[in-house]
Amino acid sequence: MATKKFVLTEDNAKLTEKEIKELEKASKGSKQIDPEFPPFTAEQLAKFKRVTELEREERMNNRKQNVTLRLSPETVRKAKSLGKGYTSILAKIIESVLDNPSITEQIIR
Repeated sequence: MATKKFVLTEDNAKLTEKEIKELEKASKGSKQIDPEFPPFTAEQLAKFKRVTELEREERMNNRKQNVTLRLSPETVRKAKSLGKGYTSILAKIIESVLDNPSITEQIIR
């Protein structure tokens, strides 16, 4: 079924009987099911819900957390000299160090 668009103007303000019936039918919200796209089954809808839940869980698990660090003024100056987004750069530096056990061991000792 094609979508019909009709704009009322002073020139075409008079509608035909057929057009009036179509508008009345549309205003009542009658639904026509497209045979090429039947409604989803309950099982299909449940799968959509499950995917949504998984995506929400993944977003929650990947959410960054706020952490407070005490840094020396010199370290803060160096970090800010990296430019806009320096906190993201610091986060990447920390992640890369923590992902490298040999560097982490050297720092801890």
